[in-house]
Amino acid sequence: MTTRTASTFAPPVMEARRWLDGVSHPADRPLINVSQAAPVDPPPAPLRAAMAEALELTETHLYGPVLGLPELRAELAVQWCAHYGGAVAADEVAITAGCNQAFAAVITALCTEGDEVILPTPWYFNHKMWLDMAGVRAVPLSTGPDLLPDAAAARALVTPRTRAIALVTPNNPGGVEYPAATLRAFADLAAETGLRLIVDETYRDFDSRAAPPHDLLRDGVGAPLIQLYSFSKAYRLTGHRVGAVIAEAPLLAEIEKFLDTVAICAPQLGQRAALWGLQNLGPWLAGERAEILDRRAAIAENMPKLEAQGWRLLGVGAYFAYLQHPFADSAADLAPRLVREAGVLALPGTMFMPAGDDRGARQFRIAFANVDRTGIGALFDRLAALDWPLASPDRPA
Repeated sequence: MTTRTASTFAPPVMEARRWLDGVSHPADRPLINVSQAAPVDPPPAPLRAAMAEALELTETHLYGPVLGLPELRAELAVQWCAHYGGAVAADEVAITAGCNQAFAAVITALCTEGDEVILPTPWYFNHKMWLDMAGVRAVPLSTGPDLLPDAAAARALVTPRTRAIALVTPNNPGGVEYPAATLRAFADLAAETGLRLIVDETYRDFDSRAAPPHDLLRDGVGAPLIQLYSFSKAYRLTGHRVGAVIAEAPLLAEIEKFLDTVAICAPQLGQRAALWGLQNLGPWLAGERAEILDRRAAIAENMPKLEAQGWRLLGVGAYFAYLQHPFADSAADLAPRLVREAGVLALPGTMFMPAGDDRGARQFRIAFANVDRTGIGALFDRLAALDWPLASPDRPA
């Protein structure tokens, strides 16, 4: 018998960390870790001070409302309205223990055994893992060279068992920012077919566009739209596990059942930190965004080094660059070699693709959340210096 957890693969980031076992790197050539999109710096000092004050409150150490602190739900609703130009009420916001839990809660509320959810590939592996463990079939939607999904292609995948389409923008792992027209086409498809459209906007705060990235909230919250968000990246709260779901209130009532059973409530300290951040860290977050956008620019500026060696940049944005390598061997085999021979820890594209999709063998994800402009230059120098056997010119990309 196959258990729920045995139905899926091992956590990719943990697998990649095992490649470091027994490998040492000299002080003058330290490891460049671009495997995980999580900031390693602590929250800014003013936020840490506010968290210290929150620790003195009795309610910080108690269970809170299952759907989150009312003040946090209300503040996020206000800021969501301002950002997207749509109407969002506090009772259309739920706070979760991280955005992964938000996705799990939504899928549990929407799906049952044997149902289907359409995921563009390359996909975010934790989405695929949860669908596996929930007994829900992940239906891969292949993207083109620009890594953008096509609503017409998705329409051909819809069956009587399809319940939702899940998109991530800015994308993990590809980095691409989905155009407003792309998102509108998927929203129209979901409305026409009776599906839900899940839009994971974990990296929303680092989108390069000044204007709202889409108009999906122009008619307010309601079917088919479900939005997911994370405070982890914006305020460096990864260890405090705070995410959110924005959806119609009847669906949140179903999600409440899941949250109450799994964690009862998101951590109180993290929620209070997220609230303080929303209310006080706007200018600081703008600076963080500017830094990430500068790193994105550094990726583009350094690409000629790799292009001369046959590499291609498939997508870049938020915390990610998605690269196609020129070598004969699979990225799955080359990734551990990168650790040993180049001092680079990166995830191969095979971790973001379904079995049998050979495109992943030619791809790597570079997560540059913790690598500054200088580090990006060093990373590209190391990749450009690789002298490995090349793939034949007629091998498909």
